[in-house]
Amino acid sequence: MEGQVGGRMLRLFRNWLPRLRAGSLQDNLRDTGKEPERAQEHCLPAFAGGQHFFEYLLVVSLKKKSVGADYEPTITYQFPKRENLLRGQQEEEERLLGAIPLFCFPDGNEWVPLTEYPRETFSFVLTNVDGSRKIGYCRRLLPAGRGPRLPEVYCIISCIGCFGLFSKILDEVEKRHQISLAVIYPFMQGLREAAFPAPGKTVTLKSFIPDSGTEFISLTRPLDSHLEHVDFSSLLRCLRFEQILQIFASAVLERRIIFLAEGLSTLSQCIHAAAALLYPFSWAHTYIPVVPESLLDTVCCPTPFMVGVQTRFQQQVMDSPMEEVLLVNLCEGTFLMSVGDEEDILPPKLQDEILDSLGQGTNEPQTSEQLNEHVSGPFVQFFVKTVGHYASYIKREANGQGHFQERAFCKALTSKANRRFVKKFVKTQLFSLFIQEAEKSRNPPAGYFQQKILEYEDQKKQKKSREKTVK
Repeated sequence: MEGQVGGRMLRLFRNWLPRLRAGSLQDNLRDTGKEPERAQEHCLPAFAGGQHFFEYLLVVSLKKKSVGADYEPTITYQFPKRENLLRGQQEEEERLLGAIPLFCFPDGNEWVPLTEYPRETFSFVLTNVDGSRKIGYCRRLLPAGRGPRLPEVYCIISCIGCFGLFSKILDEVEKRHQISLAVIYPFMQGLREAAFPAPGKTVTLKSFIPDSGTEFISLTRPLDSHLEHVDFSSLLRCLRFEQILQIFASAVLERRIIFLAEGLSTLSQCIHAAAALLYPFSWAHTYIPVVPESLLDTVCCPTPFMVGVQTRFQQQVMDSPMEEVLLVNLCEGTFLMSVGDEEDILPPKLQDEILDSLGQGTNEPQTSEQLNEHVSGPFVQFFVKTVGHYASYIKREANGQGHFQERAFCKALTSKANRRFVKKFVKTQLFSLFIQEAEKSRNPPAGYFQQKILEYEDQKKQKKSREKTVK
């Protein structure tokens, strides 16, 4: 980065590096170590309902710099205004608000006024050093008006991972902003006062729009909440099943993965989908859905990462010193760089089972929820069959503290191919964070993954019973 603005943005970025389950940037740079954090069943947090929908609604506009012809993204509207914060809280909020504009306009500052611009919906994730997480839901478009003008971004900052719901909220914000900023305020105030619904529940907001009258807006949360933060449709449009499987294999071994696409929507949706394939495990390293131009040297990081880069910066990425990277061109559906062993990481039989499941019924019309389940299901089953027996190998002391018996856990697998894979997988941060949480808990979590484990065990019992009957 160049100049005072670039230096300021880098300092802000060091405090709010967007990634999932990572330690502080300073720790990563100092010793390339991995700082464990609390493992959950989601790549983004799970919410039971009752929380606030959002923390801020921001409008980020491009303002001309005092020197030169370039523009600088700047927050021009903020709701709500925060007052009476303690000093530490105020500094934290300033760091957050200072970092956000860079991720609303990650594609550089060489803009010119436009008469047409296709709107884009995308997102970013910011994780502070204390583990607290913010998600930015963005809608970038040309503001209402005539003649050439610069695009601006509506950005909703929330701790809640539910992309479909917030896309609908952005639709409502956009509709009101075409009239006046003043019309947005009562809608967002009503949303802020409403409790985030539990899975399967609906919250209805009443909102008045001039010349249209009172409207009732219903926001429904998916019943199956473990996939509400993802949409697999973009990933399926861009890549073949075999390529998605290789990306999954690379992610399971915590390698470096770079996605290339020009559209911000495509990048953010595909990278969220790739991370979601790891459920019930959480990506524990650097995670940036769209890397800002000024931070492209992230791809030289020696530690694992999963990042998205716009294709306009492809040559800069290709010229960067990188080791063992999977470089995925989403626009062309190709791998530009790979390690070469991606097809050999997973057990062959389980690979075939995943591909067979993905290929079944793909031409039939499906809702977004059905599609999510269709894509995610085979990968969940993969983990059920390879590590679903983990709870039986946690031995507990009298005080309830558990200790994972790694060697016995691996030996319990009868398939040599499965055992070879699991011996590698148990050494990853993905598995370590998951098992640390399991060691602390007296009972397995009553989540979707545990439900699938019980179903699988029941199927095995039924199969054995049938085999005995036949004999």
